[in-house]
Amino acid sequence: MERIMKITDILCVKLQNKSLDIANALDCVSNTKSLLAELREDGWESLFEDAKSFCVKHEIHIPDMDQRYVDVTKSRNKHDNTTVIHHYKVDVFNVAIDQQVIELNDRFSSQVTELLDLCSSLDPRHDAFDKSKICTLVEKFYPADFSSQERDRLECELPHFQLDTFNHLEIKNCKSLADMTKGIIKTSKSSDYPMVEGLLRLVITLPVSTATAERAFSAMKLVKTRLRSKLGDDFLRHCTTVYIEKEIAAKFSSDDIIEIFDTGARKSSFKLIDM
Repeated sequence: MERIMKITDILCVKLQNKSLDIANALDCVSNTKSLLAELREDGWESLFEDAKSFCVKHEIHIPDMDQRYVDVTKSRNKHDNTTVIHHYKVDVFNVAIDQQVIELNDRFSSQVTELLDLCSSLDPRHDAFDKSKICTLVEKFYPADFSSQERDRLECELPHFQLDTFNHLEIKNCKSLADMTKGIIKTSKSSDYPMVEGLLRLVITLPVSTATAERAFSAMKLVKTRLRSKLGDDFLRHCTTVYIEKEIAAKFSSDDIIEIFDTGARKSSFKLIDM
């Protein structure tokens, strides 16, 4: 598990970031799958030698790997010719890696991978920029956001957008689609390419609509408990915002909050009471 987690840790950390570059995330998923496949193919021998060295160092008994493996959780009357080495290599080592690969395939199915691949074709700084893929992205995944006239306008904007963005240094040096979108808005290029800018907004908010939404619902379950089942929507939204943004909320003291709410004509003044 230590070796597996060393491979998947980079991907886990990247997916937890609030700002996620889709193209880099897709590459990280592909790299993680490749490294797991390499570990499954060539990692057993080195792991087995490390395990034997650990047992020798700490005087732990090493069983005969060619003997029949006895599973204490199963009936002894069942005849099973599985050897010890087969159990640890196939039933433990391979299964642990296969479960990680299955989880990755479930999380990043062919449809999700296709969506991420099409989104990565939006970056005009790389050779991956493909006008046909971008049109396919709009038609297949965002049909309700663009009318037929807007899709035709988008197809006309893409060649100009590619040349204009590539020749503009302030946008060309951006590191992600999110930064490039900010650069387009900052340089007033969004008025020249409204369809492209609208599509970029949809793409860069894709991670927010998945990971951040799951965090929000998890936080809401902790805030709106059975005893708080009658919380109004506004009060619940405010409480959830404070819970999610703990780092920002920690910067405000109780005295500052009292001072803000105590301003204006009130019949009674607020004060902090020690419990």
